[in-house]
This record gives sequence, C-alpha cells and structure tokens, in this order.
Amino acid sequence: MSGHSKWAQIKHKKGIADAKKGKVFSQHAKLIAMAARHGSDPDMNASLRLAIDNAKKDNLPNDNIQRAIKKGSGEDKSVIIEEVTYEAYGPGGVALMIECLTDNKNRTHSNIHTLLDKKGGNLASGGSVAWMFEKKGVIEGGKTKSDDELEMMAIEAGADDIKIEEDFVIVYTKVENFMNVKSALEKQGFQVDKASLKQVPKDLMKIGSKETADKLINLIDALDDDDDVSEVYGNFEIPDELL
Repeated sequence: MSGHSKWAQIKHKKGIADAKKGKVFSQHAKLIAMAARHGSDPDMNASLRLAIDNAKKDNLPNDNIQRAIKKGSGEDKSVIIEEVTYEAYGPGGVALMIECLTDNKNRTHSNIHTLLDKKGGNLASGGSVAWMFEKKGVIEGGKTKSDDELEMMAIEAGADDIKIEEDFVIVYTKVENFMNVKSALEKQGFQVDKASLKQVPKDLMKIGSKETADKLINLIDALDDDDDVSEVYGNFEIPDELL
C-alpha cells in the first residue's frame, strides 16, 4: 500500500526529533529492564535483543544498557518498572491508547488524568477503546529501493502490509511473525531504523476542522513530553489542508 501523507511525514519526523531528546534514553532503559525480566541473555531472549538493538540505534551507552538489564533481571532491586496502558478519548472524540513505563503508577495516573483534562480529553473505561486497535509488528526504514522492489521484499519476508511514503517505509506484520519478518527483511538488504510491537488503529477517523486538529496535536505533544509516556496511539488522520 503506497501513498504520501503530510501527517505521516510529520509523525515520522517527530519520532526522529524525539530520539534526540534526553527522554529517549530513560525510555530505552525502561524497555530493556522490562524485557530483561524474562532473562538477561539477549541470545536467549528475543524481546531483550530487540530492545537493546533499538536502544543502540539511538546511541544509548553500553553502561546504561547493562544497568537496565541488572534492574530488570533482579540483580538491582532498587527500582521496579511497570507497564501501564490508559484508554482515552481526545478532542473530536478520537480514540487514544497511551502506553506508559513507570516506577510509580499513582504519579503516572495523576499526570495523565491532568493532561487529558487540560487539553480537551478524558480517560475512558477499560475496553471501550482497546477494541479499536490491533497489536502488530511495525518495522520502519528508509526508502532505498523502488516501490515495486520494496513491496516484493515485504511479500517475500511474510509481511501483512507495507506503507510507502516519500522518504520512508513502514512494514506491518502479525505479532507472531514479527521477528522472522524483521530478520528476513534485513537479509534482503532492508535497513531497519526502528522495529517494535505497536497498537495500530483498525479504522481511521478523518479530522474535519483546523481547530480540532490543533487541539489533538497539542494534546499528543503534551503527552509525549511526559517522562512516563512511551507511546501514544490514535485512530485519526489529519488531512494535509488542516496542517
């Protein structure tokens, strides 16, 4: 599936910009610690190996990686990291999934509730939003080949879908095929920039006004700036003319 979207470009560039912030190191460390709960050897723990690979792409120092592994594996019991997901509605009634990594759930809940309240959103009851999303493997990389070549690579690797933008590519996979597809793409010469499991909306709501678009972007920026928030997913698309 191809198509160029200004909103997709903004989200992609924002992801690159976020990687330059100090917050990204702490988020990677938390993800590594959580993955290390299931084993401290990356050769035996695929989730840990992926978390380390992603952290290294953002230049997380090896000392930080090793400290995070010790925390997660139980060698360092001073901090316990937990994963918490909040379901919410934003301006215009869009559905949001807010994933957090925290060492204090009470603090995180209070912060998320306050941000939503200030920025035109509200927390939703459990299950009222989650059904609108599906967890998938998401593999992102640069556009170094033609559209036809990229689509063929994705098919041969066993991917479910591919989205080709102007200067980057997103490949979608089933959760159970994620690591195999990533490995197959890399063997074909696809340069993976980021790879992770994400909540992908089943359908997209098109935003109809500039006011709603601005409020949504303002809310998501505020959530992204919170140290405990790792990912924000929404089921909306903003037309180019509203950006």
